[in-house]
Amino acid sequence: MGDRETSNLSEVTDFILVGFRVLPEFHILLFLLFLLVYAMILLGNIDMMIIIMTDPQLNTPMYFFLGNLSFIDLFYSSVIAPKAMINFWSESKSISYAGCVTQLFLFALFIVTEGFLLAVMAYDRFIAICNPLLYSVQMSTHLCAQLVAGSYFFGCISSVLQTIMTFTLPFFASRAIDHFYCDERLLQRISCSDLYIPNIVSFFLCSIIILPTIIVIIVSYICIVSIVLKIRSTEGQKKVFSTCSSHLGVVSVLYGAIIFMYVIPDRFPELSKVASLCYTLVTPMLNPLIYSLRNKDVKEALRKILGKKRLSVLHERFCILQAKECQ
Repeated sequence: MGDRETSNLSEVTDFILVGFRVLPEFHILLFLLFLLVYAMILLGNIDMMIIIMTDPQLNTPMYFFLGNLSFIDLFYSSVIAPKAMINFWSESKSISYAGCVTQLFLFALFIVTEGFLLAVMAYDRFIAICNPLLYSVQMSTHLCAQLVAGSYFFGCISSVLQTIMTFTLPFFASRAIDHFYCDERLLQRISCSDLYIPNIVSFFLCSIIILPTIIVIIVSYICIVSIVLKIRSTEGQKKVFSTCSSHLGVVSVLYGAIIFMYVIPDRFPELSKVASLCYTLVTPMLNPLIYSLRNKDVKEALRKILGKKRLSVLHERFCILQAKECQ
């Protein structure tokens, strides 16, 4: 019996990312879909960061947090999308042991950091609406930097614990991960070890990290709604809701997808993969669109940038025409 168990174990050097169980003919379609979404993520989030950094009017706590959100979305989608696209063309669909460790660590780091940052942004909106006169004092530059740094710190602590607990487990010789990236839950399923301690650690992390961020968001919006209901004018209520609707939309998409994925029974793995797409690729793609389409300041800053580009193009053409006339 012991020989049989040891034969099922081996020194793991790589894993197999099974990906989507579809016909090979659909791999090209999925590759093009991933490529399109990833291109939109790069374009949208890089543009958002450039707009925020170049426009002095956007030098406020809200846009400081939004710029960091774009940075996080850009990088954690980059941890997943390129490897998934490569595997659509690869027969082996393998990822090295070190690559899997890196992917899990970075993804956990950025996704937990985003959860904290969304809670910070909810608190920022609460201060802006409930204490507008003290907003600039309470949300100082120093405090904003500390809140962002704290988000990264807790993200890093969570990521280190998750990665260590996952990759100290012994794995079966069958290294197939039924997903398109190295997911912590599915890595634990191919482990031959008792998962009691990893499950306790995961529950502990959820209790001290995920739950508090959700509570901060819910309490902040309860306070915001109570303030809004006291505003008599309909125009005033619309103005307040417009400043919060973008953030609320982002929170709903991200947490809705995560909760849906963990509620799905294990007998529907393909549905779980689709739910994972929502927070790994769809959310980073939608965030800059949501904030730019529903935000007057961002749209105005974008118009300025586009206007400057048009003026520079017209100026270049004018100089070329003048040079030709002189000749």
